[in-house]
Amino acid sequence: MMQAIRNWFDPRELRSVGTTPDYRFSLANERTFLAWLRTGLALIAGGLATAQFLPPLPLAHLREVIAIALLLLGGTVALRAVDHWARTERAIRLGEELPASRFPAVLALAVGLGALVLIAAVLLRGFGR
Repeated sequence: MMQAIRNWFDPRELRSVGTTPDYRFSLANERTFLAWLRTGLALIAGGLATAQFLPPLPLAHLREVIAIALLLLGGTVALRAVDHWARTERAIRLGEELPASRFPAVLALAVGLGALVLIAAVLLRGFGR
């Protein structure tokens, strides 16, 4: 675990294994990382917007639960992004198969379930008037 975290912060550690790959592969890996990071930032922004601008909902503390869930999911995506970047970069340098991940499917399910919760909250608010 400590080795994985060290790879996040020390490029020399990553470069000490394998051979230098075609730079296009490393740049593609970096673009994927940045896309994941943007997703994490969007989820964090959504959490902050929910906390600040969504009016109170009929269910007590539902607004806060939604905001915290979005913030936690955004932070998780950001951490997962850097870990996946480092593992992929290492695999590229070693000529190994790229690491498989279930995280995109888990994230898609979490966002889909979150959307259903928000739909229910909007409907409850509409019927509560």
